[in-house]
Amino acid sequence: MRYSKDQIGRGRNKPGAGRNRRTGACLFAVLALGTICGCESPAESNGMANSFFLDQNKDLQTLGRVALVELENASSYPQISTEMTDALYLQVQKQQLFGLVVVRQDDPAWRSLQENIEGLQAMRQLVVLKDTLRSNGLLMGTITQYQPYPHMMIGLRLKLLDLTDGQLLWGMEQVWDCADKSIQRRIQKFHGRTIPLGQSPLDEELVVVSSRNFCRFVAHEVAATLRKPQRK
Repeated sequence: MRYSKDQIGRGRNKPGAGRNRRTGACLFAVLALGTICGCESPAESNGMANSFFLDQNKDLQTLGRVALVELENASSYPQISTEMTDALYLQVQKQQLFGLVVVRQDDPAWRSLQENIEGLQAMRQLVVLKDTLRSNGLLMGTITQYQPYPHMMIGLRLKLLDLTDGQLLWGMEQVWDCADKSIQRRIQKFHGRTIPLGQSPLDEELVVVSSRNFCRFVAHEVAATLRKPQRK
């Protein structure tokens, strides 16, 4: 069963346990530069079908334009906020559901949104936001955790609000841990190539450099959940 609105934000998914001996295979997949596979339904392509809420009664294409707020960062790695936001921007655009405009952290509107996040659904604020951001939707969230080593891991809490009525249209809270074998397989599929047998572990410097590639993979999985699965 998919998450309900109430379950979004409770952190039900925990990072998979793993050992350092699996790091090499996982990180090789992250660093590999290959052809990105085509988008399928979430249930078929990336194992995300049970990890998000999507309002089945709302067509996201009717939003027209959505403001993507640069992600709040609860980790100790400041650069990951920009990298993850940029990756989301590109991957969500590929879904061709709505237009996007990014609200960066140096924009006064960004701080106001973070400080008033609990009251965003007040109708008066919604009207102001629509006019200020010139958007009908608001995509925002937090990087709940990030670590580049001993194995790459990132956690996200995201939601998409309709600025017309304040309704939650989509949301998720998930952790991607490279020590998890299912994540390793999905990374391989994303990059369209297999990992050679006997690949040795990579050092910590390469792990940090690979963060952009890992963000692309995560953003690809997130963006795919915005589109309703096609009926057979």
